[in-house]
Amino acid sequence: MSSTVSYWIFNSARNSIATLQGGQRLYSRYASNRIKSKWRLFPQGPVTLKNNASCGGIALQKAYRHTSTEEDDFHLPLSPEQVNEVLRAGESAHKILDLVGGVPSSVLRFESNQLAANFPVEDRGGVAACLQTNGLMFGVFDGHGGHACAQAVSERLFYYVAVSLMSQQTLEQMEGAMESMKPLLPILQWLKHPGDSIYKDVTSVHLDHLRVYWQELLNLHMEMGLNIEEALMYSFQRLDSDISLEIQAALEDEMTRNLSLQVAFSGATACMAHVNGVHLHVANAGDCRAILGVQEDNGMWSCLPLTRDHNAWNPTELSRLKREHPESEHRTIIMDNRLLGVLMPCRAFGDVQLKWSKELQRGVLERGFDTEALNIYQFTPTHYYTPPYLTARPEVTYHRLRPQDKFLVLASDGLWDVLGNEDVVRLVVEHLAEVCRHKPDLAQRPTNLGLMQSLLLQRKAQGLHATDQNAATRLIRYAIGSNEYGEMEPERLSAMLTLPEDLARMYRDDISVTVVYFNSDSIGASYKGS
Repeated sequence: MSSTVSYWIFNSARNSIATLQGGQRLYSRYASNRIKSKWRLFPQGPVTLKNNASCGGIALQKAYRHTSTEEDDFHLPLSPEQVNEVLRAGESAHKILDLVGGVPSSVLRFESNQLAANFPVEDRGGVAACLQTNGLMFGVFDGHGGHACAQAVSERLFYYVAVSLMSQQTLEQMEGAMESMKPLLPILQWLKHPGDSIYKDVTSVHLDHLRVYWQELLNLHMEMGLNIEEALMYSFQRLDSDISLEIQAALEDEMTRNLSLQVAFSGATACMAHVNGVHLHVANAGDCRAILGVQEDNGMWSCLPLTRDHNAWNPTELSRLKREHPESEHRTIIMDNRLLGVLMPCRAFGDVQLKWSKELQRGVLERGFDTEALNIYQFTPTHYYTPPYLTARPEVTYHRLRPQDKFLVLASDGLWDVLGNEDVVRLVVEHLAEVCRHKPDLAQRPTNLGLMQSLLLQRKAQGLHATDQNAATRLIRYAIGSNEYGEMEPERLSAMLTLPEDLARMYRDDISVTVVYFNSDSIGASYKGS
């Protein structure tokens, strides 16, 4: 079975990929029934083939790591232990122990994981607590056209939301500290940071724009700050506007200019949740998704979607686009299920190629940027008449948490492309049952070294079948390793993880998952108190 699966994946990839050179930029054109790239870019001008490793009459470019598609190169399947090591490398988990107003938090803990298909990975995720207001924030950010925009949004969006929720008095303290050059009040406590920032040298620019935002909020003279729905709505759009303006401004530092250009010309969809007691708000722009796992009083489980994908399959989104553009464009706004024929999501940060006028794009790019070195996509869709066609305006959903709401799953579309909402809930429920079943009951047995050694030997003997301790890992495992019947195929899982970097993206997308578990007792107590 292993050799059959591996042969199908690698032989199919070899027969379907054609590396084309146009404008000295290499693009891969491929046919995959499972995964479609968010961007579709077609090189302009004559097409020439790269004379590297010839394979079946099609020239393939050798890339940085292991990119050959010769069958002899694929003879080392991963062992069960190696599969687990790869799948669990990005795991993160955190228990919430804080008390809010003397009451336990409505969030018990969260678990997250990420598996890359792009190299470097274009997904980001983050979790943070608002220190000046109550609330926890969870976010998943799915980049495209590079990772720069997703990285910037994952680092900056939570700050915009936190500032939006601050009272007039707190904002005055923030501004006073800046004016007197004193330390700022802490805004966030990161429980899961998006990763090592590549923007450390430009954080002063980002802080300047955040300060301008809170100054504008001060001028509104709102004693209690914005409500959470307004804060989410304004924060998404304000950050996207700042991303656009930062590259239009005259920046002297070359690194700042280059990074700002990469952020603006790449893109990212975003889905974030804000939890404060029983109040759950979810803001979504794009095709990431959030769902609730609900257990009714009779023990039956169900799924409650909290977001709608913003893409060509969403009738409401299609209607919105048609309202915003002339009737003469109604047939060209969506082509081949993509916005203007090039982009899968209809809402995203960045992607100024679909927001700016042609003149503004030319004016910015003609300032001496080395767009080739910065990997900037330069193109104009055929039917580009009335920009902007893309927006970062989120759709905000409110849900009052109930004791039967057990967990929240936020994930990038790499998960939802292959698993349905109900499948995800079922897998998390199965995970919880397995963890409970395999948890040793030491309270009813004598705890001694002999017993502990026996338990460790049992776990070691389980090998591949050792239970994942992280629900996000289980979801990723089934997303790439299950067959059309939802059954796990270890051979397929190993083969999908063995794909070299230049082929992995043809069969799977980056996958980022965060699972948030709620404290039913705390939520139930809030209802009794009210």
